[in-house]
Amino acid sequence: MIRDEATYICEACGEEIVIPIDFSAGHHQEYVEDCPICCHPNILHVDLDDHGNATVRAELEYEDEDQ
Repeated sequence: MIRDEATYICEACGEEIVIPIDFSAGHHQEYVEDCPICCHPNILHVDLDDHGNATVRAELEYEDEDQ
């Protein structure tokens, strides 16, 4: 059974976030999504296998900050 949702752990706050999977975007996807809990941007890496199973990995997107 193909699942149309997957989860990732926000690298900033540690919350598990559910995201929809867009199968039309290809087997390897990368995009930025703000965490709905803490609003920090995460770079999401989505990989789909031949059976339609998704693996999602997140990393924080760092912005240059003037200090």
